[in-house]
Amino acid sequence: MASTSETGHAKNVANFEDLISFCTGYGTAYNPTKNSIKIAAMNTLLTSARNSLQTVKTTKIAYDNGTNAREIAFTNLKKLCTRVVNALDATDATKQTVDDAKTINRKIQGKRADNTKPQPVTPLADNTTPPSPEVHQISVSQQSYDNLVDNFGKLIVAVSAEPLYIPNETDLKATALNTLLTNLKTANTNVISVTPAYRSAIIARDALLYQPLTGLVETAQEVKKYVKSVFGAKSPQYKEISGLEFRKIKKL
Repeated sequence: MASTSETGHAKNVANFEDLISFCTGYGTAYNPTKNSIKIAAMNTLLTSARNSLQTVKTTKIAYDNGTNAREIAFTNLKKLCTRVVNALDATDATKQTVDDAKTINRKIQGKRADNTKPQPVTPLADNTTPPSPEVHQISVSQQSYDNLVDNFGKLIVAVSAEPLYIPNETDLKATALNTLLTNLKTANTNVISVTPAYRSAIIARDALLYQPLTGLVETAQEVKKYVKSVFGAKSPQYKEISGLEFRKIKKL
């Protein structure tokens, strides 16, 4: 199911198409001097907006496929790491060695204290559009998986260096752990490789639709003002376009 924000972007573009249709229907009476709200310029902007939405959809499919595969690959990692530490603890390894492994495992389990509260994204000083929530979420998610891979690698090094760690369980052996680590790195790298295109598509879409002065939403508002000035606030021409909603998707 499409998210509310995705639906909002598409609705803005759909309404812009309706707006162009109405303005075209006004014939020669619609004759603005401002280039950005002329019919030809509006059609060009509409085409760019449609293409931008499609690019986001296409890159999101690749991104979602990658993240889904990665999620599956990492599903049992935390339980496995706890089993590894327990297997080490069941040997005669020194307390220091076991404690080091437990410390790494706590990081993998996400049990480190973190009292930092996320701060809201505020508009930038130059009034440009701040990063969208999607971009921020991608960054946070990626960092989490990077840390899991890094800490799992450290746990493997720790138990591999202990001569007494020789479990009979196949999936706990160092060779199996290293094979899993390679698979996790591959799954994570696959996501990393498709993320830039998706991020860029989101940023380009947001700029095209919501950039001050030149964005689709502000262009639509300028068109409404022009129609209102030409035909009047109570005219049927203005009434039929005044109800078309154009809103900037909230970026917090």
